[in-house]
Amino acid sequence: MDLSPATLKTTPGPQASESAEISLFEHPVIVEDPPGQRIPFVFSSPHSGRHYPASFIAASNLDALTLRRSEDSFVEQLFGAAVGRGAPLLHARFPRAYLDANREPYELDPAMFAEPLPPHVNTRSLRVAGGLGTIARVVSDATEIYREPLSYAEAEERIRRLYMPFHDTLQSLLERTLQRFGFAILIDCHSMPSVGGPTDEDRGADRPDIVLGDRYGTSCDGAITAEAERILQRLGYSVVRNNPYAGGFNTEHYGRPRSGLHALQIEINRALYMDEARLEPIPAFDRMRENMTAFIDELATCDWAALTPSIRGAAF
Repeated sequence: MDLSPATLKTTPGPQASESAEISLFEHPVIVEDPPGQRIPFVFSSPHSGRHYPASFIAASNLDALTLRRSEDSFVEQLFGAAVGRGAPLLHARFPRAYLDANREPYELDPAMFAEPLPPHVNTRSLRVAGGLGTIARVVSDATEIYREPLSYAEAEERIRRLYMPFHDTLQSLLERTLQRFGFAILIDCHSMPSVGGPTDEDRGADRPDIVLGDRYGTSCDGAITAEAERILQRLGYSVVRNNPYAGGFNTEHYGRPRSGLHALQIEINRALYMDEARLEPIPAFDRMRENMTAFIDELATCDWAALTPSIRGAAF
């Protein structure tokens, strides 16, 4: 079911729907694609999905609003102008609390499962230790999600039917962009709580308006990060690089500047556009969306020809 603000206002609680769960597995992602791609950008929002399977809600200790704490709520709307400017926008329909597409495919916490995990599973990453693996153990405030241990078969189904289609689609969009322009720039779009939470290094600290993550200069050409920073500062935002977010799996995995593939993560402070307690847009939402449109426009008008590698082609 869709737990958007309108749904939460009109419905006393989550209503189990098997058909909605089937629909999610059949249509896990949305691609908003322009009739013809005109700029060498791909925009992606892996964490803004808000379609919650009935079985997930039933298996959780948490109410609907608490489950949504991990969402990058409305981020796909903030960057919606990308499509009209000639760039595809990919966003997940599934929620981050159910499956996180910004992780390795198999980052899983063995304590969450009823049986031993296969050898190929990464059980020791820092993200798993924090409870935020591919299948999260906690929501963003460190509250435990599940009432009972999961079966590995359930995790495998989510990865196969949600994670893999998301990354197959993202890879296809980047390959198409690379072939058309000779290089491709992924803008991985996220939002962050205004104050660092219990699972974050900056616990209790107020955060800047925007954090740009380029894996400390390794996931994209420095000119991209510098230009993004300049534009956002001109728009009036405080901008920090790589702290506390340097970029997740997607930035690291797809960012290969020497092959013409560049990836930059952008984190927007949620207090700038939404009520973090009620998870609803505030009046300043329209201003933020307008500024993200200006951000896209200015990035698109830059001359990025120098990013084309001397030897084209990227090995995915």
